[in-house]
Amino acid sequence: MTETTRYSGAGLVHIKNPHLEAMDEDVLYHLDLGTKTHDLPAMFGDVKFVCVGGSPNRMRSFAQFMHKELGLEGDGEDLADICAGTDRYAMYRVGPVLSISHGMGIPSVSIMLHELIKLLHHAKCRDVTIIRIGTSGGLGVQAGSVVITDRAVDARFQPRFEQVVLGDVVVRGTDLDGGLVEELLACSEAIPDFPTLVGHTMCTYDFYEGQGRLDGALCSFSNEKKLQYLKRAHDAGVRNIEMESTAFAALCGPCGLRGECCPGLPSSSLRGTGLCGYQS
Repeated sequence: MTETTRYSGAGLVHIKNPHLEAMDEDVLYHLDLGTKTHDLPAMFGDVKFVCVGGSPNRMRSFAQFMHKELGLEGDGEDLADICAGTDRYAMYRVGPVLSISHGMGIPSVSIMLHELIKLLHHAKCRDVTIIRIGTSGGLGVQAGSVVITDRAVDARFQPRFEQVVLGDVVVRGTDLDGGLVEELLACSEAIPDFPTLVGHTMCTYDFYEGQGRLDGALCSFSNEKKLQYLKRAHDAGVRNIEMESTAFAALCGPCGLRGECCPGLPSSSLRGTGLCGYQS
């Protein structure tokens, strides 16, 4: 079964689940929010930008950075974690911006996105842009770069996200917003501190073997085979590797969210893989 990504032109955030209409209450369990316990339109109705990343501490720091950039009152040190009632995710509101952690990997980011999308829908948000920020391993690009994702691909370099649902394999497209790619690239021209490029982002299910690392508890391949695979990935247009982009793209697009991934690369090569230092 294959599902194609389509963006809605109405500006609203849509949910693709008819069962929710029959529910008396929608509990966003992992965010510690709900439609009966919280006034979601009042809390979030004017949100226009959502930035998500793996680490709770990093997303708190990002929220404090945005507090300063927006010129809001105070020093931002007392920002409240909206999801403080749970230890799964952290969420901060700064003006029209939400900053949310998503943990590591497809399962964690998927859970967060399901509940975030429902939150934005219940809050009646319009014209929302969502951007994933964080770290990744680079292929043939300078350490410290930022890669703006033009296509999220799987470990076979295909623009698709596969999930087993009730025993059936469901395949969803991973289209991202091309206009947003161009906007972000234009913005990067005014920030000379780090190199920025556009390229494919490969999403894997694993940090170690799935990304060709040699230092995991298990390793079923040689260094030569690893380098051959990374070369094939680079030849296919992949410029960085992480563990969330295909799920991110598959969920955001059909629900009417302008989505984009902009993961950065560490300032030095990742231990055990040499990803940042790989050259074609």
